[in-house]
Amino acid sequence: MNSNNISELVLLQAHALADRIRLRQVSCREVMQTYLAHIERFNPQVNALISLQAPDVLLAQADARDAELARGEYRGWMHGLPHAIKDLSLTQGIRTTLGSPLFKDFIPERDGIMVERIKAAGAIIIGKTNTPEFGLGSQSYNPLFGATGCAYDPSKTAGGSSGGAAAALAMHLVPVADGSDMMGSLRNPAAFNNIFGFRPSQGRVPFDDSADLFFDQLGYEGPMARSVKDAALLLSVQAGGDARAPLSISESGAVFAAPLERDFKGTRIGWLGDFNGYLPMESGILELCEKTFADFESIGCQVESVEPGFAPERLWSSWRTLRHWMVAGSLGATYADLQKRALLKPEAIWEVENGLKLSASEVFAASAVRSDWYRAISRLFERYDYLLLPSAQVFPFDKTQPWPTSIEGVSMDTYHRWMEVVIPGTLSGCPVANVQAGFNSNGLPMGLQIIGRHQADFAVLQLAHAYEQASRWFERCPSPLLGQ
Repeated sequence: MNSNNISELVLLQAHALADRIRLRQVSCREVMQTYLAHIERFNPQVNALISLQAPDVLLAQADARDAELARGEYRGWMHGLPHAIKDLSLTQGIRTTLGSPLFKDFIPERDGIMVERIKAAGAIIIGKTNTPEFGLGSQSYNPLFGATGCAYDPSKTAGGSSGGAAAALAMHLVPVADGSDMMGSLRNPAAFNNIFGFRPSQGRVPFDDSADLFFDQLGYEGPMARSVKDAALLLSVQAGGDARAPLSISESGAVFAAPLERDFKGTRIGWLGDFNGYLPMESGILELCEKTFADFESIGCQVESVEPGFAPERLWSSWRTLRHWMVAGSLGATYADLQKRALLKPEAIWEVENGLKLSASEVFAASAVRSDWYRAISRLFERYDYLLLPSAQVFPFDKTQPWPTSIEGVSMDTYHRWMEVVIPGTLSGCPVANVQAGFNSNGLPMGLQIIGRHQADFAVLQLAHAYEQASRWFERCPSPLLGQ
C-alpha cells in the first residue's frame, strides 16, 4: 500500500498513532492534515463519511490539542485523533440526520453520553459516518447521502446500520469508529468490510439519546476497529456507569485498557452454525466459517457443533414483536403526522403499523420468550466457554438493492429476515464480537460471531485478540481500493 503514496500515519493502528502523538513524535496538526488528504482521496470511492467539518476548523482544533501537549496536558489515548460519529448519535453543533429527510437540518444542542466521553478523551470530531434511515436495515443507504459501498467492492453494500463506520475503517479514513447495534449493526457491516466489531453487554455503554431509559434494551453503542486492541481501547472510553442511564453497568471502562493476552488451552467452543438447517445461508458462508476452526484450535480451543436446545421460530417471533413495539414507540408520533409519514421509508411505516396493533400482553409474552432464551443460552454456557455462528447469511450484495429478497431460493418475508442470524446474540444481552472469517471466490468478506457469557466482555475481546493473532485477516487482505 505504501507504494501508492499512502501515508504511514493513516496505516498505523490507532494505539500506535496515539503513542506517537503522546510522545510528540508527530503533531496533531500533521495527523489531521494527513487524514483529511486521505479522506479527500478515498472517501468518494465508498461514501462512508458525511457532514464533514471545515478543514480550517479541524486544524484549529488540532492546534489546540498540540498546545495542550506543549503545556503537559494530555486528555487520554484519543488525544488529537480524528474521529467520525455514527449519524444516529447526538453531536452538539454537528448535523445529526439519522439518515432521514425529517432531520436533514437537525443540529443537536448536546452530545450523547458516548460522544461526550470520546471528546473528553481528546478526539476531534471531523464529521459523521453514514447510516440507513433511523438505522433500519443492514444496508447503509438513505435519501440524503446515498449508499455506502463495501471497501472490497464499492458496487456492493457496506452493510449497516454502522456501514459508514465499517467502510471508513477498512479504507483507513478514521483510526477507530463507534457504532451501534440493535440487529447486528456492529457485526454485519464489520463482517462485510473485513474489520472487527463488538456489541458489548447490555448496559455496558450508557445511552441516553432515546425517550425511554428502561424498556429499550435491544440496541446500544459499541466500538469498531481494524484491530481488537484498538476496539478494546475505544470501549475503555465508551464504557462505565452513568446516572443518566439507570440500567448502565457501573464497572469502570478502564478494565478494557488492560493487556488482552491469555492462554486458551482447553477452552470449549460451541458452533451453532445455521441452527440445524433452520437459517438459509448463501453458499460458501458455512464453509468459510468452519475453516476458522483450525485457527481457534491452533490457540488451544476445542470447537464442536452444538444444538441450541431452543426453537428458533420462537426467537424470531419474540424479536419481531419487541422490535415493532420499540420502533412504534420512537416513531409513532412521526407516523401520526401525515406530512411526516410521507417522508418515512416503507420499512419504518411497516414497523410502526405492526407495533400499533400490539397488545400489552403480546409484548409481555415476547419478553418472556426472550427471557427463556437467556436461560437456554446460560445453560449452554455451563458446557461451553464461548459460542460461534456466522455474522451474516449473505455476502455483500448490490448496494442499489434495498435488501435481499431470497437466499438460495428461500424467500425472505420481511426486510430484515435475511439478518436473522444476529437475533440470538441480540436477544441474549450477552457480549458478541464479529471477527473476520475470510473471503469467497469473488473477494467478498465474511465474519464470524463470538458470543460470550453474561457481562464477560473482556473474555470475548481476549479470545477475539488471540484469534486475530492466528488469522491476521485484515493485515493480510487490505482493501484493494487502496491500491488504486
